[in-house]
Amino acid sequence: MKVAIVCDWLTNVGGAEKVLLAIHKLYPDAPIYTSKYDPKGIDWFKDADIRTGWLQIFPTGLRRFLGVFRQRWFSHLNLKDYDLVISVTGAEAKAVKVPNGIHVSYCHVPTQYYWQMYDDYVKNPGFGILNPLVRFFLKLLVKPLRKKDFKSAQNVDYFVTISDYAKALIKKYYKRDAVVVHPPVEVDDFKVDNFDDAEDYYIVSSRQVTWKRIDLAVEACLKTERKLLIIGEGSEHRNLVRMANGSPLVKFLPLMGKKDLKKYLSHARGYLFPSMEPFGIAPVEALVTGCPVIAFKDGGATDYVFDKKNGLLFEKQTAKSLADAILEFEKIKFDRKKVSESAYGFSCERFDKELTDFVAGCKKGEKKA
Repeated sequence: MKVAIVCDWLTNVGGAEKVLLAIHKLYPDAPIYTSKYDPKGIDWFKDADIRTGWLQIFPTGLRRFLGVFRQRWFSHLNLKDYDLVISVTGAEAKAVKVPNGIHVSYCHVPTQYYWQMYDDYVKNPGFGILNPLVRFFLKLLVKPLRKKDFKSAQNVDYFVTISDYAKALIKKYYKRDAVVVHPPVEVDDFKVDNFDDAEDYYIVSSRQVTWKRIDLAVEACLKTERKLLIIGEGSEHRNLVRMANGSPLVKFLPLMGKKDLKKYLSHARGYLFPSMEPFGIAPVEALVTGCPVIAFKDGGATDYVFDKKNGLLFEKQTAKSLADAILEFEKIKFDRKKVSESAYGFSCERFDKELTDFVAGCKKGEKKA
């Protein structure tokens, strides 16, 4: 069977790229078609056959301007020689057409800036002084873009997705069914031998961008006078440092390898996850180390955070709600060994088996999911 993989872009390291890497390992000879590849931003695919087109000439920073062009580029790719095409996408890559084979879309979530997070993007497009201009064009173009995005979704033979939350969104916006195959988590790399008593700090390990809402973690810890360790980098880093205002309670560390990250996670009192995401691999990594998670009660977190068993869910995406949850969390005694065991079902081996078993049962033209 001749296989191709398609993804929106390859410019940075994140959860979506971890899923793509796992699929690449399942089909190592399959070329990866993408709109933009930046090996400086992500070096995981040095052994892969990466194929780009004319969108490659645009600087990485312009990615968010190019949705219309990506839709056109993906829809005109020549994939007629492939028996199976797997699109790994949360944006326009599902627009590919597979005339002679099966198209399985591992869809993280419907394109957020057209659908479920449209209002948030209009409120804060994230382009600084260009926000008014971007806001104007987004409002002007959103209807035709939604129409094209919906049409693209109808060309997919089978949808696979990352959580029950994402499955519901695919049904709502694309009118399609989806099968849930949770993303792969490197469980074996984050297991610990001994569950020592936790130290007195909370932790966040994440890309520092606006929608991750790390600002809520900073504000909540300052409010409750709790120590917070933030690991990572991103466009919001300066704003977060400014928010911390030199407080000794908040400490920032750069991106680090799994061995060092595991050490910090395993000794943390709890992991703070205030963002609303369709899944979230980082908090599951924390669970594996025995670190319970305090998560916003929406999105994919409800698939793996079980209230007062391996963490705590808070109701409102506000600093006050998170601060109240921290105080409640500290009244609960968690069995860190059981916390760790609660995440074992998200392993890479489980992902590989579930996805390959699903693909093996796909037939052209059925569109069952």
